[in-house]
This record gives sequence, structure tokens and C-alpha cells, in this order.
Amino acid sequence: MMTLDEIIALDKKYYLNTFGDRLPVCFAKGQGMKLWDLEGKVYYDFLGGIAVNALGHSHPALVNAITEQARKLIHCSNYYYIESQARLAQLIVENSCCARVFFANSGAEANEGAIKLARLYFRKKGFPKKFEIITLEKSFHGRTLATLAATGQTKYQKNYSPLTPKFLSVPMNDIDALEKAITEYTCAIMLEPIQGESGVNPANVEYIQKVRELCNRKDLILIFDEVQCGLGRTGKLFAYEHFGVEPDIFTLAKALGGGFPIGALCAKEPYASAFEPGDHGSTFGGNPLACSAGFAALSVIINDKLYENSAKMGEYFMDSLNGLKEKYSFITEVRGKGLMIGVQLDLPKAVEIKKKCFEKGFLIGSVGDNIIRVLPPLIITKEDIDLFIEALESVFSVIL
Repeated sequence: MMTLDEIIALDKKYYLNTFGDRLPVCFAKGQGMKLWDLEGKVYYDFLGGIAVNALGHSHPALVNAITEQARKLIHCSNYYYIESQARLAQLIVENSCCARVFFANSGAEANEGAIKLARLYFRKKGFPKKFEIITLEKSFHGRTLATLAATGQTKYQKNYSPLTPKFLSVPMNDIDALEKAITEYTCAIMLEPIQGESGVNPANVEYIQKVRELCNRKDLILIFDEVQCGLGRTGKLFAYEHFGVEPDIFTLAKALGGGFPIGALCAKEPYASAFEPGDHGSTFGGNPLACSAGFAALSVIINDKLYENSAKMGEYFMDSLNGLKEKYSFITEVRGKGLMIGVQLDLPKAVEIKKKCFEKGFLIGSVGDNIIRVLPPLIITKEDIDLFIEALESVFSVIL
């Protein structure tokens, strides 16, 4: 087995420098909430692979599904029917508001598919000039050129101009700004009901309901990006359930494969039928192995009611963090839904706190200099949360 220093040296020599100096660890195995590094040190995972490892690590149902499918058939072309693909599509449709599903390999690919479907729907209806899509500021929809253009954060876009045209971002929770941005060319409004990458920002319920009404009135398609906030993360199976509305199209990824790469484009009718043979496709999307993983992961989330645990543990977690907020004035806000939580600080200490937590064996995320982000597996317990709160408070006492 290679040492950590040897792995770092190889990485720095051969891997594109997209991540800079990472946290100095390489994990050898995982089980439940825990990860072990090469030397056997234990870490508690409160980032969950950025909301991916919803079942924790090495969940037996997921491991068994992947290994059994890998022994039989890993990949075949979409020229042929695929049982696990059909079964996973059925499982999503029967538990959501959509009518049909297409499988991609990532959230960005799923969002690309949603953008294409929205534009194609109006083109086939005889409105080829309806192709503009309005998104929200501080959003994140992916790193392809189209999804970068849809993303409402210039820091991701600035080095890749000219961007894919006909995307416009407006402030969240400002219905007047949204309505003023709509033109005869607008075909869709695309948003995350709870933004993730910008620091966990839930939209107001009233705002989302007004967006739905606006789309109905203006004949626009409403697209929800639930790549991060979907599949139990927020205490409901789908985030749209918090708002009393249904999107016309929504996208999934991250938790869908429990760690295996898969994304899903989910659409109601009549929008789903705009895609006809030849309009869209994917070599790897919907392959037998990915869909077997997805079926196992989603089945556990549904059958074990992990979304209910997310709601219950999320409330306990938020209460615990608000307890710290009462003790430490530099915490200005604790926000989120379920197990999608952001902690706002009025000091530029988020990165330092993340590193100190790492040293104590707890993995968390940071957004900028003043937001801590936690996205733990949906299997988390009160005991896990108590351990983290104790560690976090000890970090506060050291650096503040």
C-alpha cells in the first residue's frame, strides 16, 4: 500500500491541478458515518461526499446491489432494453410528480438535459424563439458551459466567456424582479428550491408558490434542480414537497446512487414527450450497474424512511447549533432544512474551523470565509450529532 506522501506526490505530478492542496488524507475504507485513513485514524463524515453518501459508507444493500450486478453485466448500449433502468425509472415516477425519467451520469448532465428539453418543447410547439431561461443569483447548476451559464455566480463563470447565451439570473425571493425579467423569448425558470453551493439558502415558501403561479400564467416551464436538495436531504423525499407546488421538470443526482455516479432528468407530461428518438442520449447514462446502484439506494431511502430521520435529526441538529449560537455571538444564523445546514459566521474563520474539525476527526464543508456547511448521511443519530457539537465547541474555544 502506498503512503500518503507517495499518493500526494503522484497527484501533484500527474493530476490536473483543479483542486489545489487538498486536506492531507486518503481514505482506505468507510462504514456508516465513519471513514478510516491509511493509518487507521477514524473520521466522522459530516459532509457525506457533498450530499452523495446518503446511506453512509458501505451500506450492505448498496454494496450487494453493485457487486451482484457487476458480476453479471456492467454496461451495455442503450440500443437495448435494460431491466434496472426501467425499474429505477418506475420507482422514481411512482414516488414523485413526474411521468418519465432519463438517466445521465451527473447532476450537470441532468441539468443539461432539462435545458434541452425546455427549449425543444417550445420549438416543437411552434415557438422557436422561446429559448431564454431565467435562473437565480447564488445558484449552482453545474460546470459544463451551459450549466455554468445557468449558474448565478460570476466566480464560476468569469474565466469561461463567452458563455452559452440566453441565460439570465435574478435575485431569489424577489418576485417582481423575476416577472420583470420575463420576455417573449423566455421558455423556463430554473431554480434550486434550497440552494446548496452558495451556503444553504432556502427560498421562501410564498415566493416559490408565486413562481409557480407566474409560470402557469405566462406559459413557462418550471424546472427544479434537486441535485443536492432532493432524495431525503431536506426531510422530505423531494424538496418541492416543502413548498406545496410541483415543478414541470426536476433533476436528481448526488444521493441517487449512494456514491455511484448517476443523474436523472424527470419530467411531467406534456413536456416529457418533447423528447423523441434521436433528440437526446448518453453512452453511459442509465447503464445496468449505475441503475442497480440507484435502485438500491433509493429503495433504502424510501423503505427505511430516511427522509423522516433527516427531518427529525435535522431539527435536533439545528437546535444544537442554535444552542451554540446563543453562546457564541460570532454565529449569526443557522439555516437550512433537514440535514442540509449552513452556519453563518460574522468572522472569516470558516476555513480554519473546517481544518481544525478535520484534525479532530470530523469532516465538514465551508463556503467562502464565513459559512460552515454540513451535509451528513441520512442515517445519522443523536449520538453522532452530540459528538460533533462537542468537537465544534472545542474548536471554537481554541481559535476564537
